[in-house]
Formats: sequence, structure tokens, C-alpha cells
Amino acid sequence: MSDILIVDDERDIRELVSDILEDEGYSTRLAGNSDECMAEINSEPPGLLILDIWLKDSRMDGIDILKAVKRDNPDVPVVIISGHGNIEIAVAAIKQGAYDFIEKPFNIDQLMVVIRRAMETSRLRRENASLKRKEVTNSDMIGKSASFRAMQSQLDKVTKSNGRVMLSGPAGSGKEIAARYIHAHSNRANAPFVTVNCAGVEPERVEEVLFGRESSERGIEPGLLEEAHGGVVYFDEVADMPMGTQSKILRVLVDQQFQRVGGSDKVRVDLRVISSTNRDLETEIAADRFREELYHRLNVVPIAVPSLEERREDIPVLAQHFIEMCNETQGLAMRVISEEAVALLQTMTWPGNVRQLKNLIERVLILGDDSGPIEAKELPAEEEKTDDSGRVVLSGALATLPLREAREAFEREYLLTQINRFGGNISRTASFVGMERSALHRKLKSLGVVTSNKSGARVAQLDEPEPAE
Repeated sequence: MSDILIVDDERDIRELVSDILEDEGYSTRLAGNSDECMAEINSEPPGLLILDIWLKDSRMDGIDILKAVKRDNPDVPVVIISGHGNIEIAVAAIKQGAYDFIEKPFNIDQLMVVIRRAMETSRLRRENASLKRKEVTNSDMIGKSASFRAMQSQLDKVTKSNGRVMLSGPAGSGKEIAARYIHAHSNRANAPFVTVNCAGVEPERVEEVLFGRESSERGIEPGLLEEAHGGVVYFDEVADMPMGTQSKILRVLVDQQFQRVGGSDKVRVDLRVISSTNRDLETEIAADRFREELYHRLNVVPIAVPSLEERREDIPVLAQHFIEMCNETQGLAMRVISEEAVALLQTMTWPGNVRQLKNLIERVLILGDDSGPIEAKELPAEEEKTDDSGRVVLSGALATLPLREAREAFEREYLLTQINRFGGNISRTASFVGMERSALHRKLKSLGVVTSNKSGARVAQLDEPEPAE
């Protein structure tokens, strides 16, 4: 997209403009009618299009070509030229997305000013889009636990295809980062990644936001699907999409085209679709809140994103990553985390998952010292585990139990937490708690604690008794 395509039915004019542009260092291509023009564009989109409104012996006039270019190659700036210019044609061309309008006979200096500005505007838009793709949310996948590696292995398998992916997992677990990882490692990495926040768009505006709109006053206003052309559209929390919109999205997936609100032309798009949900969509289908056919269209490759509690092993490396990120983006202190603080982080509950951990680290860095390691005392206490003198404060439920039952309840919860903290590794757990491995196995059996595979990792849980016949 670095050359300029000149389209004019008068050979002398297109060759004259070409000679002038080549003297200025631009490379050019020439077309004398609409068929030649569209063939050139389809072979390789130009960096800029200089387009005559009136084309003799052509199936399409300049406005028709302009509409097609803005539909299929919206990044290509179009400068309209005409020997029959008037204000109505100029307004019509600008409304359809033309960068500018110049009337024949044109001043060469004026033409060059318009071309330079159009090329610079196009370059800045591409750079801005590229920066936005990098800055909004990075695609770094951080972790080493078994459940994390299992998920990453699945993501790697789908990066090179165009298959639709459904990411499921609790809020804050990193589903968007997983989607961006797929995009960044795919053959669409240099194309747009557009997020559709299905819960954040007002229901009455969702179609305008997705499909765009056309009006005589404001011309063409592209929607998110059009912006994502050639790249990836990510439907965040797709279960929140209104039922009426679901049927239209289903039609887009089938036809790869749609109409803007208020428009009549079909807009063709080339999209890869990635969706996410923190709900059970089959339950939503049973409750008539989600279309079953759309579910099957989106759920071609289902991938589960584990919660933070399923990957406690990753908490130290994630926390250090967030420290480095806050240092780089906000200038906050670069600190390390003490072993006691790491142990506390790994035993805390995380209903907000990775997002909650990130927010906690940022808060500690803002409120804490500028040097020295992050200590356990800087982290929020859960249910006030100790008082000012360091004594453990019993919960109300535990304080009402006899000593033997209270001890068993404590040991059960303590060992469940430690095993999950170490990713189901019994040897590391035994070493930390100060028990022989065989003794720990016997203790777990007596307490009814078992380990099983979940999301590719060993997870400790209570042994559920089999129901009576």
C-alpha cells in the first residue's frame, strides 16, 4: 500500500498526473475504466486512489467505485477529480468517504498538497491502529502451572487456523488476553483486533455499533464489524448480547456480509470470530436467552481459561509481572515480593481472579514504600486472621466446635490450601508443611482429601461420598 492508482478515462490526463507524481518520488498504476480499476485494487490495494467521477464506457462511475473501495478497503484514501464538478457532487463524494474533491482543470500544486496530506493521514491512521492493537491489552501469556500450560497448548493449536473459538472461564481470568494471544500469533496479526463489549453497549444502539449506519446528513459511519475487516472480532461476554442482535450476528457468520443501519448496500467482511463467556451457554439456551444455532456457530473450538485458584503456582510470577508493568507504565517502584507475602498471596481467595491480583499489586505499589520487598503486612488480611499481638483469631464457626472437630476442620482446609498452592504437587507440599510424604498421604486419606485432574492440573478437593443405591 505505497503506490498511487490513477483512474481517468482520458489517457493524457492520467499519464500527465502519473509523470508528475513519479517526479515527486511516488510509484503509480493507471486504469482507464472501472473494470481495470477494480482489477488493480483487487490484485493489491493502493496507498491512495485518484479517481475521476465520470468514466466513459464503464460499468461503474466514480461514486460506485468509491463506495466499493470504502466498503472493502476503508483504509485507502480516495481523491475525487472531475471536469463537471459542482457542490452537490463534491458533497456526495465526501459523504461517501472521499478524502477530498478537486475540480478539473486542477492546479498541480493544489493536487500535490492534497495527495501529501491524504498519504500522511493514511499513514497516521495505520500507525495509530497498530499502536492501539499493542497498547490496549498485551498478549503476553504469563504462567508455568500445568493448567496454564494445558490452556496455552490449546491456544497454540488454533492460532494458524480461522476456526471460531469460544473461551470460557470466570470474570477476570484473562479471556481477552487469551483472545489477543491467538490474534498475535495468527496470520492476521497485522490486521485489526476489535473488541465488542456485549454487556457495555446499550441494547437500542447495538446494531448501529456493530453494523454502522448511513444517513444523508452524516454519510457512512462504519461499525465495529467493518473496522475489524481482515482481522479478528472478539465478542466479550457474548451471553449478554440481545436476542434480536444474535439472529443478525448469526446471519453475518453465515453470509460474511451485512447492511448498515439506514443503508441498502451489502457490506462484505472477512472476519475471524473469537467469543468469550463466564456463563454456561447451554443453560442460557435452555432458558431461551441464547440462540442454539449461534452457540454452535461460535463454539467450534471450546477452550477453558482456568481461574486463578486453579493456577496458584502462577501467582508469584504473575505478581512480579504486574510489578514490572506498573513500573514501566506508571513509574511505580520496582520491588520484589518476600517469601511470606508470596505464601499469603497463594493462600488467599481470588473471586476476581487475575484482574483482582493485578489491582492488588497496583494498590500495594501506590500506597507502599518506594524500596524494599513487599511484605505480608502490606497485603489485606482475609477475615482478620491475627490480632495486634499476633494471636490467631478463630472464626465464629470454628470456635463453636469441639477441639477434635476444630482441629480436623483446620487441618483439612490448611492442607487443601497448601496442595492447591503447589499445583497438586504432594512432594512440595510435604516439604513445606514439614511432614513425610507417606505421613501426608495418610493424613489426607483420614481427612477425606483427594487430588484429581482439572484443567490439566492436579487439584485437591474433598472426597464426595457416592450416593446410596
